[in-house]
Amino acid sequence: MTRTAPALDIDAILDDESTRIIVCCGSGGVGKTTTAAALGLRAAERGRSVVVLTVDPARRLAQSMGLTELDNTPRRIKDGGSPADPDGVNAENGGALHAMMLDMKRTFDEIIEAHADPQRAQQILSNPFYQSLSSSFSGTQEYMAMEKLGQLRRSGDWDLIVVDTPPSRSALDFLDAPERLGRFLDGKLIRILTAPAKAGGRSAFKLLNAGFGIVAGVLTKVLGAQVLKDIQTFVSALDAVFGGFRQRAEQTYRLLQAPGTAFLIVAAPERDAMREASYFVERLAEDRMPLAGVVVNRVHQSPAPALSAARSLAAAEDLEARGDHELTAAVLRLHADRMQLAAREQREQEHFTSAHPTVPLVQVPAMPEDVHDLVGLRQIGRLLAS
Repeated sequence: MTRTAPALDIDAILDDESTRIIVCCGSGGVGKTTTAAALGLRAAERGRSVVVLTVDPARRLAQSMGLTELDNTPRRIKDGGSPADPDGVNAENGGALHAMMLDMKRTFDEIIEAHADPQRAQQILSNPFYQSLSSSFSGTQEYMAMEKLGQLRRSGDWDLIVVDTPPSRSALDFLDAPERLGRFLDGKLIRILTAPAKAGGRSAFKLLNAGFGIVAGVLTKVLGAQVLKDIQTFVSALDAVFGGFRQRAEQTYRLLQAPGTAFLIVAAPERDAMREASYFVERLAEDRMPLAGVVVNRVHQSPAPALSAARSLAAAEDLEARGDHELTAAVLRLHADRMQLAAREQREQEHFTSAHPTVPLVQVPAMPEDVHDLVGLRQIGRLLAS
């Protein structure tokens, strides 16, 4: 028996004033960024004050909203857009739409500037080890995504935040940010490097310094004297600067678990993408994160669903055997291909629904061309809510 998934009511989520955060996650190439932008636009035009935060470095979000670029500061998507969309975002009902793209290094710098005195902040910002850590250290993007989300929520400037996460399974890595940061700060190497500075009393300092000298000698041979010095200088300020961040990251994690947050998984009706969607469902359940439902994007449909692929192919073969109506035969074969594709996509969705029968789902038909402006985003929003 074919299972039918519960319908996902997008407008009910957007209109619920208690919904303050929507997190869009999913594998790469499934239209997640476009979906996040369409949700933000629809919510704004239904009266919400919205900011869309993307951590995807691609420029699709900016381009679709009529901007040349996005940065770490929220930008207002103003009325009076392109000639094809002269009205822009309709703000008559009090709604407003802003968008931004996470700049992980700039966010890291802001933390330093906010939680260290000016002299120490300058010392850290100019430190070579910090510069490497803030731009390329594994997990930095996820740490900063948690920080920026927390900043936006604490500001109270918007009543809805839509988060477009990185592609693939790294989209949920920011859920691990507090624990991973804690492991980094509490690691043996960090404790060794900070031990001399934390020693209380001259005797204790001498004792720790002696042990540190042995370790430092080994590290100097491995890393080099200057690199080790840069690391020591940097970690000497760890407690003052990062203790608050770890606490805020944990608060943001709890915020994501709380009522008012809705996770939406975006997937394509393909085997790999639907398997990733299953992974996200299970991971969110494991972390007790509130899943609102799944958006199955780019679903192929036919304007003549009553004509089966088999009948279409038989008719095409009959016309070709008679040697006439070649164009009609070609159209029938195209229709048969489309129906077969739609059947495969439907089977993939049924497999997902069989495994997760209670997860609400909405389908968005495949568009004839890429979405590149507010008109297209508005249409996607209507399809999401239909």
